[in-house]
Amino acid sequence: MKPSNPSSEALGIARSVLLEPWGLNEANLDQALSEIFEHKVDYADLYFQYTRSEGWSLEEGIVKAGSFSIEQGVGVRALSGEKTAFAYSDTLSPDALLSSARVVRSIGRQGQSQRVKGYVAPAQAQPLLYPAQDPLLTMSAAEKVALLERVEKRARAADSAVIQVMASLGAEYDVVLIAGSDGRLVADVRPLVRLSLNVVVEREGRREMGSSGGGGRFGLAYFSDEIIDEYVAQAVGSAMRSLEAVAAPAGQMTVVLGSGWPGILLHEAVGHGLEGDFNHKGSSMFSGRIGEKVAASGVTVIDDGTLADRRGSLNVDDEGNPTQRTVLIEDGILKGYMQDSRNARFMNAPLTGNGRRESYAHVPMPRMTNTYMLSGQHEHDEIIASVKNGIYASNFGGGQVDITSGRFVFSTSEAWLIENGRLVCPVKGATLIGNGFDAMNKVSMIGNNMALDSGVGTCGKEGQSVPVGVGMPTLRIDGLTVGGTGG
Repeated sequence: MKPSNPSSEALGIARSVLLEPWGLNEANLDQALSEIFEHKVDYADLYFQYTRSEGWSLEEGIVKAGSFSIEQGVGVRALSGEKTAFAYSDTLSPDALLSSARVVRSIGRQGQSQRVKGYVAPAQAQPLLYPAQDPLLTMSAAEKVALLERVEKRARAADSAVIQVMASLGAEYDVVLIAGSDGRLVADVRPLVRLSLNVVVEREGRREMGSSGGGGRFGLAYFSDEIIDEYVAQAVGSAMRSLEAVAAPAGQMTVVLGSGWPGILLHEAVGHGLEGDFNHKGSSMFSGRIGEKVAASGVTVIDDGTLADRRGSLNVDDEGNPTQRTVLIEDGILKGYMQDSRNARFMNAPLTGNGRRESYAHVPMPRMTNTYMLSGQHEHDEIIASVKNGIYASNFGGGQVDITSGRFVFSTSEAWLIENGRLVCPVKGATLIGNGFDAMNKVSMIGNNMALDSGVGTCGKEGQSVPVGVGMPTLRIDGLTVGGTGG
């Protein structure tokens, strides 16, 4: 096998962590793939993974919980026509690898289909998007505790109304090695860190909560005092505004979405519908509509796995293909879908580097990386001023979407009432209800302030969770349904 990895350092680390300690070498990988190909299959790959993770949490000024875990194993996959055979082992050894390969071979031989040509991404020389480092080692245990204590101290000092502070710190060191039957041998070393903050404030017997945080693919030194102060201002500010919030009105009205994290609505209501598997099955509202107008003019949606240090970025996806910047919707016109190798083959479409999986124990599928809408021409204040009566949603909590219909329901965690072009007062209990296709066609103004989220996104699909990024500029959507309890 010839290495086709942008980083020889990553390949060396992967060999030393995933192969050599267990008596494995490239000859064993070739043997396992050869075992699979004793029966007719179109493609097979081996996905080795080693993950070391750590978590710390602080409450009431005390670090009350700490966790440390190591997971490792290999997933073995074979593709034959429409069929996928998959097995995994959490034991790394030549015997365990061969056993998994034989299981896959046995499953894959049933109901053979006509051979399908596979797409193979060529080796690409591209700059690394993040350092091949272990973020767990970028701070000592004492420094991690001190970091959480500093967060707690600054949050309490921000306002006398703060009565409770909860903070958590997480770090993950992920090493993957992908061997494919096409001869590729690709590795990636993926650091990931996250700091989360929740505060509770109280005034005259009323309590409210605010949250913030962020992270990305770098070391723990990223969380400087300046970054901590930003998180504190966001969390405490949100909680304090909630103390003043009144019940949100209900009905159909103009809604303005804030920049950054509100892009989660774009991710859920539009992004999932642009993933290749849903469109191969014909179950997405966007199926068969490439070249058609699916959004208002000016709406351009991108999925980009190549943004440096971002939570959703990868040097290579979980099939060993380089990630890309993929234009999904351009000026309102549907241009393409996000693809893994399996669905790209079925749809005769180019690979986009979106094959992702939660771990070695899961099969890859097309998933988003960093999905966002490009900026338009309008100033943020101009968009607010254009609304006579409506809602400004600056932050979101949970939500859900039906991929087939595109119908979504999202709850806001911070929103404002707009009257005569001014933000009048914060409101609580506002829920946005609509259809992704309709909402994108009701966009009437796009801000010039596109921002990405702070690095907190996690996406769930078919029981698998992966880190993602979202983003958008300020956006005006006309005629969206708002659920609320106010008059």
